[in-house]
Amino acid sequence: MKTIFVSIKLLLVMTILTGIIYPLVSTVIGSVFFSRQMQGSFLRNEKGEVVGSEWIAQSFKEPKYFWPRPSANSYDPQSSGGSNLGPTSQTLVEQVHLRRQSGLEGELLFASASGLDPHISPSSAILQLDRVAQARGWSQEKVRVMIGKFTEGRQWGFLGEPRVNVLKLNLALDLVRN
Repeated sequence: MKTIFVSIKLLLVMTILTGIIYPLVSTVIGSVFFSRQMQGSFLRNEKGEVVGSEWIAQSFKEPKYFWPRPSANSYDPQSSGGSNLGPTSQTLVEQVHLRRQSGLEGELLFASASGLDPHISPSSAILQLDRVAQARGWSQEKVRVMIGKFTEGRQWGFLGEPRVNVLKLNLALDLVRN
């Protein structure tokens, strides 16, 4: 009988600790130190309208914009996930073939694991430089400078690889006046 009471007390203590106190402390710490991230890291256009989050990719098809990696879930954040197609999948082979025919190269041939990755590598941005410059009537150097401005380094200086946030770059391109 004593074991049952100890178990019930432990259940109540752990429920209060992990179900009430921990979430409250996490929320307060997040609100104080990471308020922008907790609110969705929204990005706004020149009119001040929310156009997306810096952490979720969006589909861009117009030639004047940089394109993100393909998405297996149509960039829907509620169904995040990859296609789970393997290297022997005929469907994957066909998708890559179609993407290659549309002018994509390198990592842009394959969807990201989450289907929502907002970043591309600087080399993938450079592969798109000619198309974007031509569509905007800009010099390649002007577009190259923009890519450089929006290339983020490794996180904390040593994690990951340099990357370019496609939405941030495209919003900045729209702000540039000829």
